[in-house]
Amino acid sequence: MQDHRTASRDHRAADTIFAVSSGAPPAAIAIIRISGPRTGEALTRLIGRIPQPRTAALARIREAPGGEIIDEALALWFPAPNSETGEDVAELQVHGGRAVVAATLKALGRIDGLRLAEGGEFTRRGFENGKLDLTAVEGLGDLIAAETEAQRRQAFQQMKGLLGNRAEDWRKRLTEALALVDARIDFSDESDVPEDLLGPALAIVRALRAEIDAALADAGRGERLRDGLVVAIAGPPNAGKSTLLNHLARREVAIVSPQAGTTRDVIEVHLDLGGYPVTLLDTAGIRVSDDAVEQEGVRRAAGRAADADLVLWLADNEADLRNESIIIPYNGDLWKIRTKIDLLSSRDESGTINENIFNISAFDGSGIQSLIAAMTEFFAQTWGGREPALVTRERHRQTLQSVSEALGRALTGDREELVAEELRLAAQALGRLTGRIDVEDVLDVIFRDFCIGK
Repeated sequence: MQDHRTASRDHRAADTIFAVSSGAPPAAIAIIRISGPRTGEALTRLIGRIPQPRTAALARIREAPGGEIIDEALALWFPAPNSETGEDVAELQVHGGRAVVAATLKALGRIDGLRLAEGGEFTRRGFENGKLDLTAVEGLGDLIAAETEAQRRQAFQQMKGLLGNRAEDWRKRLTEALALVDARIDFSDESDVPEDLLGPALAIVRALRAEIDAALADAGRGERLRDGLVVAIAGPPNAGKSTLLNHLARREVAIVSPQAGTTRDVIEVHLDLGGYPVTLLDTAGIRVSDDAVEQEGVRRAAGRAADADLVLWLADNEADLRNESIIIPYNGDLWKIRTKIDLLSSRDESGTINENIFNISAFDGSGIQSLIAAMTEFFAQTWGGREPALVTRERHRQTLQSVSEALGRALTGDREELVAEELRLAAQALGRLTGRIDVEDVLDVIFRDFCIGK
């Protein structure tokens, strides 16, 4: 029996959908996209004709044939299968006023068989019609959500097939290895079948697993860049942490007070620093306290800093700066920042004491630009200076881990039948990565965050 969700989806796939694919009005131009089997009919009813394929045509949009003119617009026609969705597609580029857009959508809604698109439905139809694989869909979603240059670059590479093309190459090589093993199993009695087919097959598997393990051994670089890098500002009370946060954010985010212990919770600020997405954490001052609320703030500060990519340890005196025993545990890099140098009688104007120790004054800005430049260079070297990350989502990582484990079991298998079975499991996992098989459970999650009209 057909699953009711599948039947409902198949029924809705026969609909012709439409939506605004540009930004919300008012705007100079609004793009209204139509996709589905009745797209040509919709164009004929609204503008009286179907334009030449992939050629912009000036058209008058009417409420109905012979009715009142809504707008003069450009119309484009992309017949199937040479369109983004693989179906007949049209675009109407109308003036972007609210009334124009609303009237055009209302006219489309009057046509039988047309309905407003759901979020991500255009892209989903493109996926289901083989126009792009699942990794490219995820790359497109990340490209739409990208807020910094580094995120844009990574998302664009995924959308253009960075992981998908590599996975397809892996799949072909895995199929070749499986064919060799199956040939040995099925045709072992044939005189023209070589005795040693398992050896060449395992050589392919060994090389394949090494490549996949190398892609996994990147410390989550792609996921961290996609989600944003974390910089924790930590140190003893009243060291200038909140002042530095406000300076980097270029706005008053945290309360600045000469009273120690003002910051009790972790304050987060998201910003673009040198093209990289950064979450700045302003943490409670690290000290021993009898105040239960402040103790909780110190505990949270230590926990968040421990998981940060970079910890900026601030202190306004030499003892706190160099006393390693008071510095909280951390897993990333730690830089020491000597603050309030405007209060010193003599200071290093360059801002940097040595490679990872800086002199700054958030009060007058001394050394801040040197610190920002060093942070940007740190991000570039740590996250952007290598080959592009293949793995950018936890789903990629889990799926490739399953592939690697199956390949590992194949390499240690003591029977040809067991080796073949493990290779089939690896091939199925690769199919889930690109969306070839068994991905229905993840599709709704992936397309849930897409905007209407995409």
